Amino acid sequence: MSVEVLSLGCRLNISESEEMRAMLAQSDDLVVINSCAVTSEAVRQTRQTIRRARRNHPDARLLVTGCAAEVERDMLAAMPEVDGLVANGAKLDARSWNVPPAPRPAPTRYSRAFVQVQNGCNHACTFCIIPRGRGASRSHPIAAVLDDVAHHIEAGLNEVVLTGVDLTSWGEDLPGTPGLGALALAILNAFPELPRLRLSSIDGAEVDDTLFELLAFEPRMMPHVHLSLQSGDDMILKRMKRRHSRADAVDLVTRLRKHRPDLGLGADIIAGFPTEDETMHANNVSIVRELGIVHGHVFPYSPRPDTPAARMPAVNPARVKERAADVRKAVADTRREWLSSQIRKPLQVLAETDGTGHAENFAPVSLPEGTPPGCVVLFTPTRIAEGRLA
Repeated sequence: MSVEVLSLGCRLNISESEEMRAMLAQSDDLVVINSCAVTSEAVRQTRQTIRRARRNHPDARLLVTGCAAEVERDMLAAMPEVDGLVANGAKLDARSWNVPPAPRPAPTRYSRAFVQVQNGCNHACTFCIIPRGRGASRSHPIAAVLDDVAHHIEAGLNEVVLTGVDLTSWGEDLPGTPGLGALALAILNAFPELPRLRLSSIDGAEVDDTLFELLAFEPRMMPHVHLSLQSGDDMILKRMKRRHSRADAVDLVTRLRKHRPDLGLGADIIAGFPTEDETMHANNVSIVRELGIVHGHVFPYSPRPDTPAARMPAVNPARVKERAADVRKAVADTRREWLSSQIRKPLQVLAETDGTGHAENFAPVSLPEGTPPGCVVLFTPTRIAEGRLA
């Protein structure tokens, strides 16, 4: 073994892990854990991954970076398996690892390119500690993003996914405060040969007019939106200090579906937030069907230290678990109906490296054996098998 980088959490971590893997390629017997701290469960998984990595590589140097290395620094540093921590904000700096600068990574591990365009967050959601782990919002200039995208296109990748901690805040700190739509339009204009541009999670309150127009009318912008929704109840949204209402989310999705009826909608939803009563929970469940959420990331609320939500009246932990199961079931039911509606429809599918793929609306597909990874193929599913179109 030379170097192994294990990534937990978000797509941004995946992108950063690829850069670290290339940067550390010449290192000997090194394991890096790129950690996540979005929930207490994510921290538990980080600790579990550290222990497993140490068992698998007893003689390697094991270092931890990522968000948990910031917000749970003392706890992780005390683990006997850990040899050291690298600050989250410094993990892409070769000097932090005592290695020479390396060329940018060759994008060979995935069939799509995850391109980081933004990092950090300026918001203060009452449940979230990610600003502590990532810092203030910083945007990558358009020229730097275009250079990164060009590298992936030259390598033959057919899909680019823009990632960030608060992706739709891109541009707020740049001259002229351009919106994310300006960046997406610049990419599409600069690379007419790029067939697919996709967004990771977005804040519906930050969708600018240009971005909406691209999502609604541009065929190369994938009909797939993943909303940082968090709740379907207005009072809970206020207590979370979110900047949208339930009606705002419904309006955005309704307007998008008017032009893109094939839209595949995802959302992050927290179940059992402090003070949530049965009526509020019912609103959380009902928003799934009202919006047609088919890609759901459902999190049972877990208190994060030193956040305002942790000081609010808590819901019984067993009830939190039950409520998360209720929301997950609602998503599973909606997803099953949605997948059924895709049967016998011709789909443009990007082939993955494991024999599966994703349609433009991110419907999961099992492809015929021998389909070359990384290519876009026309596929008409006839059934559903193991949760995928086939």
